[in-house]
Amino acid sequence: MSAVKPGASPNASKMETIIGANCQMSGVLKSDGGIRIEGVFDGQIQTAGNLVIADTAKVLADIQAFNIVVSGTVKGNITANKLEVTETGRVFGDLNINSLMLAEGAYMRGQTNMTGDVEPPMIEAPRVTPVRPAIAEIEAPKA
Repeated sequence: MSAVKPGASPNASKMETIIGANCQMSGVLKSDGGIRIEGVFDGQIQTAGNLVIADTAKVLADIQAFNIVVSGTVKGNITANKLEVTETGRVFGDLNINSLMLAEGAYMRGQTNMTGDVEPPMIEAPRVTPVRPAIAEIEAPKA
């Protein structure tokens, strides 16, 4: 059993709702806990927990979730803290996220807006000192 990281959603580690591989659903799905989709879902998904979209899943929905792992196919806009698209995952839609991880082979089509407030570290260019003497010193005649 994994522990919830500090700052994580309180229900992020609970998997409460599972839509099986032989199931087709449509409508609005709202939950405070985790959701796993293995079948087909059409509509809207909102959860304070994590969302796992299995490799057999096809989801046509706008999604709001804490963290999302996509191994199947999603067509719709996604709002999340973190999105991970595995090597079998396909995402068609715009993203509004803090963190994105794409595995080799993953497919994503849409615009990405990363809203995290993390600033990159300031990197200064290294000062280069010449190793060889200046050309004027080499060509100057010696007296």
